[in-house]
Amino acid sequence: MTAPPLTDALQELRDAVAAAPLGLATPSRDATARTARAVVDQVDDYLLPRLRDLDAPLLAVVGGSTGAGKSTLVNSVLGARVTTPGVLRPTTRAPVLVCSPVDRAAFSGDRVLPGLARTTGEGAAASDVAGGLRLVASEALPPGLALIDAPDVDSVVEANRDLAGQLLSAADLWVFVTTAARYADAVPWDLLRTAQERGTALAVVLDRTPPEAVTEVAADLAAMLQRGGLGSARLFVVEERPLVDGFLPEDQVAPLRDWLRGLAADQEQRAAVVRQTLAGALESLDGRVAGVAAGVDEQAAAANALRSAADAAYDGARDAVSEGVGNGSLLRGEVLARWQDFVGTGEWMRSLQTQVGRLRDRLAAAITGRPTSSDSLQGALESGVETLLRAEADRAADRTVTAWRALPGGPGLLAGREEDLGGVSPDFAPVAAEEVRDWQGYVLELVREEGAGKRSQARLLSWGVNGAGAVVMVAVFASTAGLSGAELAIAGGTTAVGQRVLEAVFGDAAVRALATRAREDLDARADRLLRWEEDRFEDLLAEAAPADDAADRLRAAVAALAAARGAAA
Repeated sequence: MTAPPLTDALQELRDAVAAAPLGLATPSRDATARTARAVVDQVDDYLLPRLRDLDAPLLAVVGGSTGAGKSTLVNSVLGARVTTPGVLRPTTRAPVLVCSPVDRAAFSGDRVLPGLARTTGEGAAASDVAGGLRLVASEALPPGLALIDAPDVDSVVEANRDLAGQLLSAADLWVFVTTAARYADAVPWDLLRTAQERGTALAVVLDRTPPEAVTEVAADLAAMLQRGGLGSARLFVVEERPLVDGFLPEDQVAPLRDWLRGLAADQEQRAAVVRQTLAGALESLDGRVAGVAAGVDEQAAAANALRSAADAAYDGARDAVSEGVGNGSLLRGEVLARWQDFVGTGEWMRSLQTQVGRLRDRLAAAITGRPTSSDSLQGALESGVETLLRAEADRAADRTVTAWRALPGGPGLLAGREEDLGGVSPDFAPVAAEEVRDWQGYVLELVREEGAGKRSQARLLSWGVNGAGAVVMVAVFASTAGLSGAELAIAGGTTAVGQRVLEAVFGDAAVRALATRAREDLDARADRLLRWEEDRFEDLLAEAAPADDAADRLRAAVAALAAARGAAA
């Protein structure tokens, strides 16, 4: 298989990282999002532009901590006031990009740092454009080299810190400015470690160094750079001396200026710097994107845990509904009373035991005398089933919410929704009622179909479809494990009576088949209803959870980039 061109592979990797699904508030989500954003920014701001134009001017970004003297250093290197040193902290001015007039076209478009608007004016208005880049063309800088005076890397304003990091990632060369008082601080070294990890070409300026401490402090910093794997970085020392007309003394800034001008003049040296930083940045993508993929894996694991918690709660509800339907507990109270009204008790029961042959006539007479008793029984059954379904759906919703509160990503999904999700949905009651009524209609249709034969038709007509259907419905709930002694005696006996009558009408096998089919249909409707309720949680997950292959796509994009780099080498 032929590897794709390097820029195509890089673009595909960039797009995969930009689309990384990080919708769940997992422990590493924010860090992963920062990494993903930094990768996308560097690809957009530096890697793609540089790969498409390897001979473009070298871009050096001057960065460092608050008060390190970056702006004064840039002005002094150029011998011109192109950027205003900040006195107040934090400064809100836009970063300044200085280039030769010859190179202006290379930076005025969106080739480099395409997300930053360009301004070319002077004064405070031009320098305070938030999120923009002020472009200054100066004869003081030779062709082939551009400098950016970046915001403080430790600014108290987060947007400034982010912009400083973005600018440094877009550089061919870092000129990192620190001071004798702060060179060992954590923030500078976090960035210097980043430079080392990415193989970025680096120069370090030790500014504001007391003359009497130059040797000692410079040696200490050089040793720290060596231990940090940055021994190849160029180190420049600027002593603490009075400014001359706002500029650093010439002898203090000349070494850095001469080195930068040498890079600008020497195409081979300039190309070496570009190759070093470009190769390092491309190589660093492996580990950085692997971190993003790991964050997506964490997202998938969190989504699976949340989904499993919801499944467990609603599986429990299905089991509880099945148990409630089959254990006889629905034959309590109102249902039991309506059943007694329907089949009768006392003398009718005793005569049944001794005169089974006369049973059909007695039952037909009883039904004829009570035209609404089967309807009342069906109504009581409907209410009982609806109550059972609602109770278990309520419990499942509450259990799911409780479980999600304790799981990674769950609280974020529940935010502002707990009251709605903690119980059944607003439409549950009418939907459940419709399902139960449809089930009753299904049972009556079963009875009607079973009684269509010539032999059973007359017997069924003597009883009525509704009456036979009511007995089938009761048979579905006829396991009496959930009843008390008195209820057991009444319900158990009368259910047996109804079943024996149905057997006389349809036959033993047909009765069992009717009850089985009725129970299976009710179970299916309960399952459908509970799945519909659970879908509220699944819909939330579907919006936030990653696709099953999301992390694999990232890893595949890394592998494709590695293949493209190998082919281009």
